[in-house]
Amino acid sequence: MRAIPLLTLLLSGWFALPAHADEAQDWLTRLGRAEQQQSFQGTFVYERNGSFSTHDIWHRVQEGQVRERLLQLDGSAQEVVRVDGRTQCVSGTLVAGLGDSPDSPSRALDPQKLKAFYDLAVIGKSRVAGRYSVIVSVTPRDQYRYGFELHLDRETALPLKSLLLNDQGQLLERFQFTQLKTSVPDDRDLQPSGECTPVAVTSAKAPEVEVPQDWRLDWLPPGFQMVNSSAHKDSHTKITVSSLMYDDGLARFSVFLEPLNGATVTETRTQLGPTVAVSRRVNTLEGEVMVTVVGEIPIGTAERIALSVRSATTPVKP
Repeated sequence: MRAIPLLTLLLSGWFALPAHADEAQDWLTRLGRAEQQQSFQGTFVYERNGSFSTHDIWHRVQEGQVRERLLQLDGSAQEVVRVDGRTQCVSGTLVAGLGDSPDSPSRALDPQKLKAFYDLAVIGKSRVAGRYSVIVSVTPRDQYRYGFELHLDRETALPLKSLLLNDQGQLLERFQFTQLKTSVPDDRDLQPSGECTPVAVTSAKAPEVEVPQDWRLDWLPPGFQMVNSSAHKDSHTKITVSSLMYDDGLARFSVFLEPLNGATVTETRTQLGPTVAVSRRVNTLEGEVMVTVVGEIPIGTAERIALSVRSATTPVKP
């Protein structure tokens, strides 16, 4: 007597899977538009490598411009102000490094592209920061990238909660709002404090130079493409450091290339939460170069990428 109901349940579940996938794509499409269309302000908690921090955020979309201010509420003072994705000023320990790096290109979230490398599904519902949300899972189809669990606001599709997970389901990083309002922030809330240092002051220390075109990667994880390349000359050492950035539409990593000029440098392999850094020396006809891969990817992926970096002047092994 149970055969027919059980078969019906199995078939209904089977045919429901594409609908769930389509629904997940729709939610991710809304998520991709949300930050460009929706003003909001709130407080969120960020967890990484066992440490927690609390932040206020003000995000205003007005007359085609997106202005955002982020302020850390505990620990050392940290502040960032961005306009249309470009950093205007920073404070605290961020000043030391942020200004010397070009702004990352904005990500265009493309669910159609993502589904080739991730399984997308709506897996439930939840309530975060007093708001109802839909849970979307983004599970990688291979071992070369991490997965996500996204709790998206039913009203706006803004991410109320985001979990970054490894292939064993272990939590690597958590972002979660404790309070969110969809009202438009005031001008006063978006104004930087006096301690916020303009990025233009620090970026002038590292003038851009032409990026060498003779570097390549013999292996890339499927779906990753180069989205940016740059080179900067250190004003003190006069050494040019090149960087190549790769993206699969969700995950991202960078490859840094620095001539050693005879210096003795130890190869490294470190991980802090989801972020890894792997470096190795590469021999070229011009001398040794230190290759460093940094990104939120599994350490095995970073190691394989680092081992695949080649130069047009790399000596050919017999």
